[in-house]
Amino acid sequence: MKDAEQVQVESREAWRAWLEAHHTQPNGIWLVTFKKHQKDKYVSYEAIVEEALCFGWVDSTANRLDEDRSMLWLSPRKPGSGWSKPNKERIERMIAEGRMAPAGLEKIDAAKADGSWTRLDAVEALEIPPDLETALAAYPHARGHFDAFPRSVKRAILEWIVQAKRPETRAKRVEETARLAEENIRANQQRQ
Repeated sequence: MKDAEQVQVESREAWRAWLEAHHTQPNGIWLVTFKKHQKDKYVSYEAIVEEALCFGWVDSTANRLDEDRSMLWLSPRKPGSGWSKPNKERIERMIAEGRMAPAGLEKIDAAKADGSWTRLDAVEALEIPPDLETALAAYPHARGHFDAFPRSVKRAILEWIVQAKRPETRAKRVEETARLAEENIRANQQRQ
């Protein structure tokens, strides 16, 4: 990721043109964009993500490049990765506007077929899975502390649990979440 290709764009149209030509490449890129004060070259985050989704790509990490530019990591969506509610809402708009490319529609069809399209629905609704319910109940104060965490924190923890690839990993994450919640500490958060 650190040494990946950097692609600089100065318009939504230029970003879409790049995706049309390169969306089949297997590796991600750092998309270099200008900040808002560079009005004639600025491309909004929303426009970047919408166009990426049209071609089956997804955004990730953002970094500052310099005073005038920032970088956003974009890559082809991996099979089996969960789809967030905001991205599904963007896709609905792109479909309604006729902007979705065949590559993006293929990723959606594959996600619906493998279950990853709905994998994060319970997370978005902040539904506590039964295994986490049981683990939280094993500690006297864990559930109260967990419930008091901000919505964004609970969502991140639940996604972290749901995205575990192996049952053992999920079990460890569930136990860590409950154990730390007992101490009013948020699991899966950067600690210094």
